[in-house]
Amino acid sequence: MQVLKFGGSSLADAQRYQMVRDIVLDKQKSESQAVVLSAPKGVTNNLVALVNAAISGADTSALISQLETTLFSIIQDLAQQYANYDAAAVTKVAEEKVTFLKQRLQGIQLLGQCPNSVNAEIICLGEFVSVEIFAELVRASGTKSIVINPTKLLVANGDYLEAFADIEASRKLFAQASLEQDAVWVMPGFCAQNSEGELVTLGRNGSDYSAAILAATIDASVCEIWTDVDGVYNADPNKVFEAQLVEQLSYQEAMELSYFGAAVLHPKTIGPIARYNIACRIRNTLNPSAPGTLITNESIDLEHVVKGISTLNDVTMVNVAGPGMKGMVGMASRIFDAISRDNISVLLITQSSSEYSISFCIHSADSARAKQVLEQAFELELSNNLLEPIELRDELSVISIVGDGMRMHKGIAAKFFASLSQTNVNIVAIAQGSSERSISAVIEGKKSQDAIKVTHQNFFTNLNVIDAFVVGCGTVGKALLKQLEKQQPILKSRNISLKVYGLANSRQMALSAEGLDLANWESELASADSKFTLDNIQQFVTDNHLINPVIIDCTSNEAIADQYVNFLSAGFHVVTPNKKANTSSMAFYNELRQAAAETNRRFLYETNVGAGLPVIDTLQSLLSAGDELIGFQGILSGSLSFIFGKLDEGMSIAEATAIARSNGFTEPDPREDLSGLDVARKLLIMAREAGMEMELEDIEVQSVLPASFDDAGSNDEFMENLPKANAEYQKLVDDAKAEGKVLRYVGSIENGKCRCGIQAVGPEHPLFAIKDGENALAIESLYYQPIPLVIRGYGAGADVTAAGVFADLMRTMPWKREV
Repeated sequence: MQVLKFGGSSLADAQRYQMVRDIVLDKQKSESQAVVLSAPKGVTNNLVALVNAAISGADTSALISQLETTLFSIIQDLAQQYANYDAAAVTKVAEEKVTFLKQRLQGIQLLGQCPNSVNAEIICLGEFVSVEIFAELVRASGTKSIVINPTKLLVANGDYLEAFADIEASRKLFAQASLEQDAVWVMPGFCAQNSEGELVTLGRNGSDYSAAILAATIDASVCEIWTDVDGVYNADPNKVFEAQLVEQLSYQEAMELSYFGAAVLHPKTIGPIARYNIACRIRNTLNPSAPGTLITNESIDLEHVVKGISTLNDVTMVNVAGPGMKGMVGMASRIFDAISRDNISVLLITQSSSEYSISFCIHSADSARAKQVLEQAFELELSNNLLEPIELRDELSVISIVGDGMRMHKGIAAKFFASLSQTNVNIVAIAQGSSERSISAVIEGKKSQDAIKVTHQNFFTNLNVIDAFVVGCGTVGKALLKQLEKQQPILKSRNISLKVYGLANSRQMALSAEGLDLANWESELASADSKFTLDNIQQFVTDNHLINPVIIDCTSNEAIADQYVNFLSAGFHVVTPNKKANTSSMAFYNELRQAAAETNRRFLYETNVGAGLPVIDTLQSLLSAGDELIGFQGILSGSLSFIFGKLDEGMSIAEATAIARSNGFTEPDPREDLSGLDVARKLLIMAREAGMEMELEDIEVQSVLPASFDDAGSNDEFMENLPKANAEYQKLVDDAKAEGKVLRYVGSIENGKCRCGIQAVGPEHPLFAIKDGENALAIESLYYQPIPLVIRGYGAGADVTAAGVFADLMRTMPWKREV
């Protein structure tokens, strides 16, 4: 015989009852079925609300009306569809239960309280009506059906509201009962009788427990728990979009997962079926063809060592500490005796090796009682300062990873804690059972969903995630967005999820919880009504549980660069071609790096020097290997490289600048390039990376424009006036040519001093051939002398810079350690 249990969500209305009937009768064709039913959806909550209302003396008529509507509408709907459905008999049972309820509520209102024995009788009324509705539906469908009364055949002892089964006593009662084997047995869940014959309930998820008890009592071939999901997932699918169905679990794995928050199955349910080695399957009433999750004494999963992740929220940690703890035999016993006497469940225990403190976790609803009983139990020690005041830490969660295979694999704990580290979560306590089947960490409750998400990705999907926010939609920003869109298929094939969740310009910011459509970002930005602020994006990250947020600053805005420390401190990586932050004060330069180190965030700025060339990374690698910078010369501006190269070809300074501007090589205002300040900023960054304490004003800067040239006016006025500099430049070019040299705008570091200006260089110089937008850097160091290390490549244009930014962005992915 099989035992099938259906919960309230499977019994929400007449249509759902018929779906359950179809499942049961289909199975009845091959094997006899025993069905355990919950109350119709919402009925038990309604009954609990009625008891509370009666205790407080409130009017219960609306709640009773709601209850009657739920029950009688199901009966009436079924009667309309089945001519032989005995609605009168079922209605009579329902009316008797409602009459009983009203009588009890009157007594509760008079007393102002509800004894647990009466409460138990009330809150399981829905199950007794539910089985009558269903049994009659089975009969109306032409199949025999009998109702089993659990208060006559199931024995459970303990509290009226939280009893535990006596399976041996129940087996004896069932052995003595004469029950038709060819009929569908229908039994209300959630309740049983105690040794005195009184009705008791089986606590939270009691119907699941009832099904397990019944299965163990009658030696069922299988116990199937039918609910509204396809089975047990390796994480809560409501919190983790990529959660996967688990094909098979061992009893022990199921116990661990359910104990720490997996909502599909309660820990009490596992006990009876594991004891009698009865297979259990979790299945979906709304998708009966799905195989579900099988729970047996074996665990089968060759792919994943960890089978699932679960969380328990609303947890409080209790800390008992003080000098009186050390060396005192029996302190732990006294603590937990006091807690158990008040029926408080302990979820997790840790103790310091110094014996100074014992900490344990309980449900937050029990925290006030726990503190009270401990203060009473240790009143003497507290009054004599042998113990510190009992400390409660609220708003915590327990996150656990579970799997039988964890016992045979090293590095699981390291990978788990590395995952938690990715979310910047504070780990309050750690616990691991001696079976090594689970590892649990107590963390801040507000971070629990982030922790689940990252842990699931690292153990089950190996997905690399980048959550991007792009600031600036100018030439570089547009090029970057185009590249990001183009690369999406390739990124997905490499198991990388890179989404742009936010996009901002100087006026507005667009945000999307699903990620912006990069093919239509301009229209999405145009319709946005919010502005870019750290508070706005930080709230967005929190609300959407983003785990690897990156701000990409594609502007040259100093006000945004000034916020980088705040971005890093708020948990964002920062990627930028904007040189303003790194060329601000030396104090701010150091503050940036300190913020990145303290928050474990990346501050990446490879494109600050040399656009897409690996300049910063190369210099940092050399210095990390013990090298020292001796001297440096470089062409650091793609726009000036282009302009000075055109001078070689006989073009005037005005013509060369105009072409560079039209090609997008210069800033919108080319005076920013021609002033030499851009090169000075890059040179300052190189110097600082090499360990030189230096400010921007310490650099000697020669402007490209002659000292006598008037560069005032608008951009257009400046460009119209620029030909006045042609003659002077022609003379400089001619003089250099007469010596077999060419003009280059060079940044140099020599003897601790930095200078950038115009130099005439000959064919033997490493910068002689650099033109047409190329950058080149000659680094002379302890390791690279007398022949310098030369880095050369294209250094002008938005695409090159955007590609460098893209490369930096990819470096924000967390490193994943394989187990």
